[in-house]
Amino acid sequence: MTTIVVVAAWILLGLIALAAWIVGFGFTAKPVASDCIIVLGCRLYGTVPSPFLAGRLDEALRVYNQGLAPYIVVAGGQGPGEDITEAEAMKRYLVERGVPADRVILEDKSTSTEENLRFSLQRMREHGLSSAIIVSNRYHLLRASIMAKKMGIESSCSGVFLSQYLSSEVRGLMRELAGVPYALLFVRGNS
Repeated sequence: MTTIVVVAAWILLGLIALAAWIVGFGFTAKPVASDCIIVLGCRLYGTVPSPFLAGRLDEALRVYNQGLAPYIVVAGGQGPGEDITEAEAMKRYLVERGVPADRVILEDKSTSTEENLRFSLQRMREHGLSSAIIVSNRYHLLRASIMAKKMGIESSCSGVFLSQYLSSEVRGLMRELAGVPYALLFVRGNS
C-alpha cells in the first residue's frame, strides 16, 4: 500500500512540475523580430473564428502592427462543422482588419499542431522565410515551441490568455499535460 502512495505522490509531483513549466513558459514568452508570424489554427463556427481563434488572430495583429514580422502564416485545414478552412477564415479576419492580402500566407491542409508547424515550415521555405513568431493560447506555446525546435524552425512565441473562458483555458492546460511529453518523445525533426 505505501509503495502505491509513494508512486502516486511522485506522479502527482511530476504533473504539478509539468503544469508549472507549461504555465511559466506561456506567461514569460516574448516575441522577437522574425521573418513571419505563424498563427496556429483553432475551431471555426461555420466561417466564423471561435473566441480562441479570434484571440490568436488579434494577438497576431498586435505583433504584426508592432513591426516584428512582415508576413503572417495562417495554419489550419477544414474540420467538422467548418464551412471553409481555418486558414481561409483567418486570412479574411486579418484582411478585414487591415493586413494586406499579399502579406498573409495560407497553410490550409493541417489538422493538428504538429501538421500546423510542419506544413507552415514548407510554406515558409517556399517564400524564403526561416524564422517565426508562433502565436497561440499561452498553454499551447511550450508544446508548439518544442515541436518547432525539433523541426528546425527558429522561433519565439507570443500567447493569449482569455480569462473570460477560464474553464476552456484550464481544459487546454490539462491536454498539454499529455501533449508536451508527446512532443518531447515522439515528434520527429525534418529529414
